[in-house]
This record gives sequence, C-alpha cells and structure tokens, in this order.
Amino acid sequence: MTSASSTSARSLFVESKLRLADKVQVNVNNISSLSRQIQRGSKSSEILMKSAKSFGELEHGTENSAIDLRRIGLISSHLELQINAIDRSLAKLEDVTEQVRAMQR
Repeated sequence: MTSASSTSARSLFVESKLRLADKVQVNVNNISSLSRQIQRGSKSSEILMKSAKSFGELEHGTENSAIDLRRIGLISSHLELQINAIDRSLAKLEDVTEQVRAMQR
C-alpha cells in the first residue's frame, strides 16, 4: 500500500510541478506582452529618437555659433585696426591742415 501511496504522491508531485511550470511560463509570456504594450503605448522609442535628432541639430547649431563668434572676433579686430588707422590719419590731417593754414598766411 505504501508503494501505491508513494506512486500516487509522486504522480501528484510531478503533475503539480508541470502545472506550476506552465503557470510560470504563462506569467512570463504575459509580463513580456505587457511590457511590449507599455513600450508601444508610451512611445518612448519615438521620444528617444526625436530627442537624439534634436540633440544632433543642437550640436550642429552650436558648432555654427562657435564659428560665427570667431568670425565676429576677427571682424572686431579688423575694425579696431581700421579705427586706429583712421585716428592716425586724422591726426596727420590736422597737422597738414595747420601747415596749409601757416603757408597761406
């Protein structure tokens, strides 16, 4: 009798083990399906793609701004040199004007 009871217990254990494994598999499948639906619903991949694209555009804009700032710096330097040259010419012009007035007297 003990062997029949033992066989019955083993059969029940194996059956329970198989049902548990099936339920675990179903739960894993349901969780993966739920996570896929959440990802699709949240559109996180689309948001990430848009963010990456915007970041790339910003990087390009930043590089252009840096180039423009360097150009503005060069233009400013050139303008400063031209102002200095105009000041020197103005000083010489005043000297020449005084000499012309002196010659006219």
